[in-house]
Amino acid sequence: MTSSIIILGLVTFQRVGELLLARRNTARLLARGATEAGARHYPVMVALHFAWLSSLWIWGHSQPVAPVWLCGFIVLQCLRAWIVLSLGTRWTTRIVVLPGAPLVATGPYRFLSHPNYAVVVCEIAVLPLALGLPLIALVFTALNAWILSIRIRAENRALTYVSRAEAIE
Repeated sequence: MTSSIIILGLVTFQRVGELLLARRNTARLLARGATEAGARHYPVMVALHFAWLSSLWIWGHSQPVAPVWLCGFIVLQCLRAWIVLSLGTRWTTRIVVLPGAPLVATGPYRFLSHPNYAVVVCEIAVLPLALGLPLIALVFTALNAWILSIRIRAENRALTYVSRAEAIE
């Protein structure tokens, strides 16, 4: 078994675990009165991430691993964990807004309004580069920029709408 297969296996396992956690958190938030925004683009985003990981498995499973890029990816995973821990039960892969709940302003959210997207942008480029696949890094970075342009607008609208509604009450 190559080191690239081990890395891809770990990343795949992590992503499946995150999807299960996100599903549980989403269900709990919706049960508490939260609403989902941007649901139309969500399947496209999931398909994009699935295609990214699949392409890494197809073309990267036997590639040598570049240690410097791998170290960068490990740092990104630490930042990802910090984000998930900071959001706690409010972390989800969907845009779910809980009326009456203040925005999270701890952890990396003290410094950036969307640290999760910053990490994803970097991951989409860095993992393929760690596997010597610059074309995959380039293609999926461009596709991710497109979907994030839609997603961040949808999330900002949802958060602004909830903030305005609470100010009116």
